[in-house]
Formats: sequence, structure tokens, C-alpha cells
Amino acid sequence: MTLHIVGAGGFGRETLDAVRAAAAVPEVVFVDEHPRANRVEGCPVLLPGQVSASGGRRDEFVVAIADAHTRRRLVGEFEDRGMRAATVIDPRAIVSPRATIGRGCVVLGQAFISTGTVVGAHVQVNYQASVGHDTVLEDFVTILPGANIAGSVTVGTGSTVGSNAAVLQGRRLGPSVMVGAAALVTRDVAASQLVTGVPARPRES
Repeated sequence: MTLHIVGAGGFGRETLDAVRAAAAVPEVVFVDEHPRANRVEGCPVLLPGQVSASGGRRDEFVVAIADAHTRRRLVGEFEDRGMRAATVIDPRAIVSPRATIGRGCVVLGQAFISTGTVVGAHVQVNYQASVGHDTVLEDFVTILPGANIAGSVTVGTGSTVGSNAAVLQGRRLGPSVMVGAAALVTRDVAASQLVTGVPARPRES
């Protein structure tokens, strides 16, 4: 089995670190639409067209790109090839046994995911981010480094919570929301809004 990490940039390399921290390390190749090199961290870098569809049913992929729209598009392309989405959880992360983690997720080292949390498909939880009890992260959500999501929060599909931002207990973020770095979300946020500041307020994107 070969794991294809789609995206050979910074987050792709961090995902590789998480894979290598595990006890059993699969063969890894990077796949990138705009590669800057033919090898990254000792792994070959392929163009999407160079990935064989014939072996796809045995192989797995994970999309290591922060932008939710790009991630969704690439997931569709690789699933159309018959490949399976892999979930990568760094063994240095803490994930409650009573949390549910969807397919295609990446959870980096020193992240914390609490009890009762439901994490949808193709979600990214970066290093030193924390997700409180009974929170729901819908599909294609991105939680950037150091963010703190309190308990019983809902983060809508394709939303991003920025580095060192905090979302207070029980808040609801609609789909495609962007929470700026170090913002403090004290109220619910409607779909497709950019919020910044302390307390967080809507801004033009």
C-alpha cells in the first residue's frame, strides 16, 4: 500500500512527520499540481496525472492543503480514481476514545480532541490546537495551530479557525466562515463571514 500525500508544501511535510511518527510507516509519495522539486523529504513528488488509477483501489490518499475549496476538489478527483481516503493522526496528539474522527482527516502532534467530539471528513486539526467536548467539526474544516475550540461548538463545513483564535462554549459557526488569527468568538457567526478581533466582529473579506 502506498500513501499519497496530496500537497508537497509545508502542511504536506508536517503530515509526513505525523506519518513517520507512527509505528508502521507505509510507502509515501507526494502529489502536487505545481511541484518545486522531484523529491521532498526523501519522497518522490508526482503530478496528479502520474498517479496510476490501476493500483488506486489498493492505495490511499490524504489531502494536505489548508484551503477548503482546493481540498474538496482534490478529494473528488482522487476518489474518482477509486482511491481510499486515509486518516493521519500523529501519535503525539491526544484524541479521546469517545471522539469520532472521519475519513481523510489530519491531526498533528500536541493537538487535543476531547470526549464526544465529532470530526467530519477531511478535517485538519493542527499542532497545539484543542477541541472541547461534544463539539462538531463538519467536513473540510481547518483548525490552525494553537486555536482553542471550547465545548459544544459547531463549526460549519469548509470553515477555518485561525492560529491562536478561541471560540467560546456553545457557539455556532456557519459554513465557509473564516475566523482571523487570535480572534475571540463570543457570538454565533453567520455563513461565509470573516470575523476578526477581540471580541470577533465581521469584516469585509
